[in-house]
Amino acid sequence: MKTTVGLGILLTSLSYFLFTLHDGIIKLLVETTAVWQILFFRSVVILAGCLIFGGPSLVEEAVRSPVVKPMMIRSLLLLGAWLCYYNAAREMQLAELTTLYYAAPVVATLLAVPILKERVTLPRWSAVVVGFVGVLIATNPMGMTLRPPVFLALLAAFLWAFSTVLLRRTAMGARTLVQMSVTNTFFLVLTGTMLFQVWHTPSLPELGLSLATGIIGGVAQVAFFEGMRRAPISVLAPFEYTSLIWAFALGYAIWRDIPTLNVFFGAALICSAGLIIIFSERMLSRRQSG
Repeated sequence: MKTTVGLGILLTSLSYFLFTLHDGIIKLLVETTAVWQILFFRSVVILAGCLIFGGPSLVEEAVRSPVVKPMMIRSLLLLGAWLCYYNAAREMQLAELTTLYYAAPVVATLLAVPILKERVTLPRWSAVVVGFVGVLIATNPMGMTLRPPVFLALLAAFLWAFSTVLLRRTAMGARTLVQMSVTNTFFLVLTGTMLFQVWHTPSLPELGLSLATGIIGGVAQVAFFEGMRRAPISVLAPFEYTSLIWAFALGYAIWRDIPTLNVFFGAALICSAGLIIIFSERMLSRRQSG
C-alpha cells in the first residue's frame, strides 16, 4: 500500500473515533444546551486554536484563499446535514437513524465517480457494501416505515456525503489550518445568528464539556482534512462505518448500554470492510511498483 494512502486511512479512522467521542459529549450537553450554542462555542475554540498555531498571517491567507467559496458551500451543507439529523432524531429510534445516516459512504462513493473522476474498483465497492450490511445487522432497524423523519435522515446522509466529496476536491487548494479557519468562521456566523434566541448560561461543568467539544472537534478536523488529502474517497468511505463501533463502545463506557449479539456480528463485518480496502490497496500498490 502506498504510504500516503495508508496514512490517509489511519488519519481518517482517527478522525471518526474523535468525531464519535465529540458526538458523545454533545449528547451530554444537549440535555441542557441548544445545538446552536454548542456549535457556536465549538467553532470559537477551534478558531482560537487555528490562530494560536497558524499565527497572525493565517487571517490574511484565509481571506485570499481560493477555497473560500467552496468551503462556504460546504459549511452550509454541513449545517443542513446536522439540522436534518437532529430533527429526525427527535422522532426516530437510534437504530433506524443510524442505518439511514450510514448511507453516506455509499452516496459518497457514487458521487466520487462523476465529480472527482475516481475509478472505483471492485474491492472498494465490496468494502462499502460489506460495511453497510454490517451496519444493518448491528442496528437491526426492523419495521421502519416511510415518514418525514426518514427522508430527513436520508437528506442528512446525502448532504454529509456531498460535503465530504467537496472537501476532497478542495483539499489540495489550501493547507488544513486555512480550510478549518474558513469553515469555522462561517459556522460562527451561521450559529451566532441564533445564539440570542437559544442562550443558556452554562455551568462550570458545561463550560468544561463545551471546551472539550472544541478541542476534540478541532483535532478531529485536522485528522479528517489531512486524511482527505492523502487517499481517494472510495478508499476512505468504508472507514466511516468504524464510528459505529466506537459509538457502541462509548455507549457502554458512559451509559452502560450493553451491545447485543447482532452488534458484534455487525462490527465484525465493518472491520472486514476495512481489511478489504487495506489488503486490496496493498496488492494494487505491489502491482504498480512491480
